[in-house]
Amino acid sequence: MEVLAFVAFILAFVAWRNGRKAVSRLEVEIEAVKTELARLEARYPVSAVEAAPALPAHGAIDERGAPVPESAPQNDGPLTEVQKNAGVFGRLPLTQDAVEKASRGEPVAARLAGLTVTDAVEPRPKESLESRLGARWAVWVGGIALALGGIFMVKYSIEAGLLSPAVRLFMAATFGLLLLGLGEFIRRRAVPLVADAFQNAMVPGILTAAGAVTLFGVCYAAHGVYGFIGPGAAFLLLALVSFATVGLSLLHGQALAGLGLVASLLTPALISTESPSPWSLFGFLGIAWTATLLAARIRRWAVVPSIANIGLCLWALVYIAAATPFQTLPVTLVMLVMVAGTGLVWPGSEPADAPSEVFAAGPWGPERPQAEALSTPFRRLMAPPCVAITVTASIAVLLTALTMISPLATASGYPVAGFCVLTAALGMLGATRRYAVYAALLAAVAAVLGTWSVLSLSDLLLRIDPALPGAVAHAIVPGGTAMRAGMTLSAIFILLAAVAGHLHLARQPALVAVWAAIAAAVPVTVTGMSLLMTGNLAFDLPHGLFSLLTGAVLLGLAEGLARRSAADNDIRVPQAFLVAGSFGLFLIALLAVTDGVATTILIALLGAAYVAATRLRAWKALPWMMVGAAIAVLGRIAWEPTIVGPANLSTTPVFNALLAGYGIPSLLLVASAFELRHWPDVKLRNLLQALASLFTLLTVAILVRHAMNGGVLDSATPTLGEQSIYTLLAIGASAILMTLDRKTPSPVFHYGSMAVGVLSMLSILGAHLIGLNPYFSGESLGSIPFFDLLLIGYLLPGLGYAGLARYARGKRPVPYVVALAVTGAILAFAWATLSVRRFWQGASIADWKGFLQSETYTYSVIWLLLGVLLLALGSRFNAKSIRIASAVLVFVAVLKVFLIDMANLEGFLRALSFIGLGAVLIGIGLFYQKILSGKSAPPADRATDTEGAA
Repeated sequence: MEVLAFVAFILAFVAWRNGRKAVSRLEVEIEAVKTELARLEARYPVSAVEAAPALPAHGAIDERGAPVPESAPQNDGPLTEVQKNAGVFGRLPLTQDAVEKASRGEPVAARLAGLTVTDAVEPRPKESLESRLGARWAVWVGGIALALGGIFMVKYSIEAGLLSPAVRLFMAATFGLLLLGLGEFIRRRAVPLVADAFQNAMVPGILTAAGAVTLFGVCYAAHGVYGFIGPGAAFLLLALVSFATVGLSLLHGQALAGLGLVASLLTPALISTESPSPWSLFGFLGIAWTATLLAARIRRWAVVPSIANIGLCLWALVYIAAATPFQTLPVTLVMLVMVAGTGLVWPGSEPADAPSEVFAAGPWGPERPQAEALSTPFRRLMAPPCVAITVTASIAVLLTALTMISPLATASGYPVAGFCVLTAALGMLGATRRYAVYAALLAAVAAVLGTWSVLSLSDLLLRIDPALPGAVAHAIVPGGTAMRAGMTLSAIFILLAAVAGHLHLARQPALVAVWAAIAAAVPVTVTGMSLLMTGNLAFDLPHGLFSLLTGAVLLGLAEGLARRSAADNDIRVPQAFLVAGSFGLFLIALLAVTDGVATTILIALLGAAYVAATRLRAWKALPWMMVGAAIAVLGRIAWEPTIVGPANLSTTPVFNALLAGYGIPSLLLVASAFELRHWPDVKLRNLLQALASLFTLLTVAILVRHAMNGGVLDSATPTLGEQSIYTLLAIGASAILMTLDRKTPSPVFHYGSMAVGVLSMLSILGAHLIGLNPYFSGESLGSIPFFDLLLIGYLLPGLGYAGLARYARGKRPVPYVVALAVTGAILAFAWATLSVRRFWQGASIADWKGFLQSETYTYSVIWLLLGVLLLALGSRFNAKSIRIASAVLVFVAVLKVFLIDMANLEGFLRALSFIGLGAVLIGIGLFYQKILSGKSAPPADRATDTEGAA
């Protein structure tokens, strides 16, 4: 131990000597620079400087090395000594700020009266190994050696029993004070350039830190080891050492401030008392935090105040978790001190146009211009100055506020008021300071999460009040209290959004947009949660009136933005958020005070009202609320398709609640699409047209389903008749959309008509031919031939597809038209085939009945006749697709005759089948020969001319 202590003192002495040599060497070099400056000044007289032209803004020179003159104002008065030197040596920054920037390799700008000189100082060379070992490593090792030397000497004196505890503590305290004095002595002999070049390894700061640690250990040992002083005196001494260390950090740098901060945070943990007081704890921590923040404000530090925010937050969380029950007021007040200090002391009212420290290195560092790094207002907003301080403070307040209302924390009373106060204070910081955007965002998060926690626990957490008779359990958080807390926070955030718009609209519209989004999201979310968790969904007047009032206030804020700003681009985004928030609140009001079909209709009317408002205000966001209304109506329909409930839905076809619940929103959407047919936003027009078409189809389909199922919408047994109605509606809708597209060209109508047609054709394959086919399902066709299920299920859709294919020729792509024609032919073929089976089998044509020989023969006849009919239609309308379908059908008939009829038919029917097939095939061949020969023959006039020429 003796050897180690001796070596430690030697290392410390060597480090101190090395520092003195470095200081002496730098003093000699500075004297040499001054001598050279005097020599150059004598060589270039002042008159030449005064007659010299003003240097341009960026120090441009011509090919001869002379400065290029600009139309800058000349210096009228006599030049000062600094101006003379800057005029001759425009590349030498001589101010203290310039010296510090030059030592860091940053660009230096010297701005004088009448001229501006800007030049980039060459980056300082990479630090050598000698510099690292001699100027940095030796200093740190020396400081550690001093601290270890003091510790070893105390340890040795204890083990050897040489000195009494009081003497040992006195000597240790003297040693600590000696280190502090030595640090101050060396600091006074240092120069600013040394302090800047080796600021993280300054000898004075290291010595002062070692002395502070020694004194801190002495104070703790006097109380915790030897018991010479009580808890109060120990607490006071430790606090004095901590505060003194923070004060000395103004002279020695940020590292010493960090040491003093850590000592302050450890002081309450090192002092044990039988009656701990949260007021004393958080009072001391608040004073220590404020002292640290004041030192950081003077020296413009960012790291130490951030650590202070984290430390204070950890103490608050530990106290809340450990104390049972904890006192809310001390925690709330110390967090309010943090918010107030961040907003008033540091960063305080600093301008928000300085770059953040997050851009000091990395891809936004010196490699890229600052203008590129902060190219957009949003990026400048999200990278404010001193971002670490505001983010850590905001997170500290957020965590403390949420932990206070956590069900795991035990408080003397459930601290809803304290939570609301902290959230509002954090929001106020974000609204009043342009750099505190993260405070605004985290305040909104705290409001939503905290309100959800309070609402979810309302009427669930119980306690027994001994003051009341009977020991009855009462709710800690009544539902009314939770509701009022949510409404209070909603109103506060709307007010803060108005404050932010008033303060920052001119200089920082991006922050106004953020606050507009918060003012829209927080009230809608909080009020909606409150209605669902604590309200009466049938009729809730408090939620309805509050939502109506706050929605009107948001519209008023949007109007205020429009009147205050002349640039529409600055207010478009915040105005859209405010309008959307007002719509959301009005929607909550409707859900709170209405029910059933009235709610559905009023939601659609609300969207139509926003569309009608476009006649008064040309706000881009207004018509989009009709889209929101349509989505809300769709959500309500998905929640309750019957609109009024299955038990209240009338069985009367068409004229029931479905007609109003589905039909009125459809009409309003159609009217809105027509009203906005000339609106400049093409996407909105197309979307409204699509929604109007969708709602119209949905209305007709739901009415058909209601009528087909006897007033029941949720029938579990779909039928071919019902599906056929849907198919016919889809065909009609496709034709209507095609007609609308011809009159008013629109991509919605163009592609919507084809989409409806394709979906309906897919339903033909899945339902008509397979799933709901009476041959497989066994469904009865009805008692009246021809006017039966086959007519509506196959023939009418087939004719509809044929007509749609005819109408689509020249208006839609050829493959789509061919698909429509082929679908119509397939349905006609299915109708004819199933009609034959009905003729022979009756109303039930299920597959289990088998086939008769006459039935089998009739299929061949009908298929051949149908093929000939299709061939004639294809020739008449010059439709190649129909002729191809005819050929396919005839080919199928040929295969049937040779494969099925030959095996199953007997006698006369077999012969008749082949005779009929041969006759039909020959007739088809003659028909094609006539058509082909007619097309290949030359015109009559050309033939006559040829003969005449011959």
